[in-house]
Amino acid sequence: MTPVVVVGAGPVGLSAALALRAHDLPVLLLEADPEDRERPGSRALFVHGESLALLDAMRPGLAAEITSYGRTWHTRRTLYRGREVYSRTFPPPSGRPPFTSLRQVDTERFLRGACAAAGVEFVWNARVIGVRTTASGVSLSCADGRELSCGYVIAADGARSAVRAGLGIPMEGTHGEGFHVVVDVADRPGAELPLERVFHYEHPGAGGRTVLRVPFTGGFQVDLQCHADDRAEEYGTEEAVRRWLPAVVGGGHEGAEGHGGHEGHDGYADRILWVSTYRFLRKVAASFTDPHRRVLLVGEAAHLFPPFGARGMNSGIADAAAAADAVATGTVADFAAVRRAAALFNSEAAGAALEQLRPRRRIVRLRQRAAAALAPVLPSCGSWLEHAPYGPRGGAPALSGRKY
Repeated sequence: MTPVVVVGAGPVGLSAALALRAHDLPVLLLEADPEDRERPGSRALFVHGESLALLDAMRPGLAAEITSYGRTWHTRRTLYRGREVYSRTFPPPSGRPPFTSLRQVDTERFLRGACAAAGVEFVWNARVIGVRTTASGVSLSCADGRELSCGYVIAADGARSAVRAGLGIPMEGTHGEGFHVVVDVADRPGAELPLERVFHYEHPGAGGRTVLRVPFTGGFQVDLQCHADDRAEEYGTEEAVRRWLPAVVGGGHEGAEGHGGHEGHDGYADRILWVSTYRFLRKVAASFTDPHRRVLLVGEAAHLFPPFGARGMNSGIADAAAAADAVATGTVADFAAVRRAAALFNSEAAGAALEQLRPRRRIVRLRQRAAAALAPVLPSCGSWLEHAPYGPRGGAPALSGRKY
């Protein structure tokens, strides 16, 4: 009998396998896709310092590999209707950076290399279709007829988790109205944009839609918040993005004079790498383990958060580390309680962020407008506008993940 099987070879599953090997436990990692699968898009691109510390504890030196490839920006800027209301540049850190930004496929590449070096056994094209637990272990059925028995399963098989479904564990929560468009854009060699994260309330070049721009290695991601009555085909296709992107991609002076930064940036419309849409989902599994405490749900198998805020992968890595500790120490019940509390915290934080991004109450919009007007004389107002869209921080280490 295999001691532990991890289901899912995304960043959370890879982290779980690596953490188990750090406990000297043999690990079999099952992935439904083939080994040469393509993973388009940047997806989760922000790896917080807490996650880097967890990964380094699993495999010393891994954090340095990831951060040497990723990008760390030191300037954060926020604008309201084209006028800057907040700007802060932080000094470069003396040691490990507080975060790094790179495409998820690159993070997975580093994790796969670390897992291979640590002795994780991979099985590709192994789609799990059934799960049964007893007091002594777990039986897994795969689509190819394979049957596996193991002591524990860490389920990291994503939002449509077959393991969670097989256990009959429901997801509880809500989804927000409207949708966002997320776009990856390649850098223009020799004309890269400033290395800074820029957030726009009601961008004048985007018809008053909110826009976030975040750098990553080789390019940057743009997140456009669409209006409630917008249609996906008008904003969420590559053809549509080519129309609106130049007006929202500016250089170092974007929005400073109330303009959208259109002039001189049309070339980015030809450097689009990936386009996708998403809606705000806030869902948490009713339980993070089965009644026999043999299966541990982690990452999106356990919770769904909007990508805006960088809570998904970062909290998933914390789940993975905690799950490995729980298997090694026989404390699965504690894992389930603590990590579900963390997920509920994240869900509430995402809800608070949504109230700022898509305010349903008029008082919130008035408060934002007043803060923008007062920001030049009251820096605290600009600071509130900077931080409010990401929700509250707090809680125990590795609880919430840092926001952009």
